[in-house]
Parts: sequence; C-alpha cells; structure tokens
Amino acid sequence: MLNLAILISGRGSNMDSILKALKERKIAGVSPRVVISDKPDAPGLRIASEKYNVPVQVLAANGRRGWEYDSKLVALLEKFGVTEQSGLICLAGFMRLLSPEFVSRYPMRILNIHPALLPAFPGLHAQRQTIEYGAKVSGCTVHFVDRGTDTGPVIIQQALQVNESDNEESLSARILELEHDAYPKAVQLFADGKLKVNGRKVLVQP
Repeated sequence: MLNLAILISGRGSNMDSILKALKERKIAGVSPRVVISDKPDAPGLRIASEKYNVPVQVLAANGRRGWEYDSKLVALLEKFGVTEQSGLICLAGFMRLLSPEFVSRYPMRILNIHPALLPAFPGLHAQRQTIEYGAKVSGCTVHFVDRGTDTGPVIIQQALQVNESDNEESLSARILELEHDAYPKAVQLFADGKLKVNGRKVLVQP
C-alpha cells in the first residue's frame, strides 16, 4: 500500500480531485495518510477533514526557509508513514519551493501539476504567460519534482485550444478541468508501478 501525503496552501481543488477519486475507488492501492498546509486558514484543510475524513496538519513557516522548514516537514510526513520507501507526495497548490535536501530525500516520489504544457511557461502565472505570448495551445502537465522549478520529467500532459476570447481567468478555469482529470490518473500510474524514468523520459509500462 502506498502512503499518500498531499501538500496545499489554499483551496486544494486538485487535492479534492485526488481524494474524490480515492473515495470512488478510481485509484487503488493508495492510502491517504495526511494533508499538510503551510497556511492555517487554507480552505482545503476543512475539505480534507470534513468531506474525506483525512487527517490534516498545519506546518506554518514562522520565518523558516529551505531545509530549516523542510526538515520539520520530513518529520511530520514520517509521523504519518509517508517515507522514502512507502510514500508518495503530491503538491496541490503548495506555494513553497522545496529545498534540494527535501527533494533528494524523496527521489521520484514527489509529483506536481502545472497549468501549462511544460517546458513552456514554467513558474507563476502560467496562464497569464500563455495569453500574453499568444500561444494557440495550452493545457496541464503532471511531472516529477526535481531541484529545478517545473523542470522534472513529464508524466502526463493534456491539451486544449486557447480561444481568442480567453483571458487569464477563463483559460485557468478550463485548464483546471483538465488538471482534475490528469492528476488522479498520474497517481494511479505511480501506484501501479507503471512509471519508469529513463533520463528525462517517463515511460508508461503496460
């Protein structure tokens, strides 16, 4: 059984999509052990606790940065059985950069979702970047987390056409629908042991 932790900072809509898929048995072999937020007022905490009965924890920064914060995060994850041997960590709007020490501790066991077709438009405000650049196609990317910003190997991408009438808000809303479909699929592929990383390529095994 894979022990899952989801890290959030806000509403946690992708967290919601993963936990819903688990509840509806669309994801098997995964146990949701904890949802952790760096923000005590994150709406996603209440959703996880009340809607899905998943334990929640708050780990506020209190001025801590880098490994000073992440070492506390590791201790909390291990408390809930999310280890480098048995754990999977999903970032779902977690607005902190993970330290190299943390990423090294969980190699290819941290997933993130990004609202663009990486490597295009990494970082913040990807939808705004897409609109301003005049791109005709956008979408979302689920990827492994490495030491860079949105640079890890790509697991799943889903695409859509950018409409001439789109603005940042409308494009974000349409991409979010793709995210809610793609992220649970990526979690299931990982849980099934179907993902093989070969350099920058992620191969999906039959």
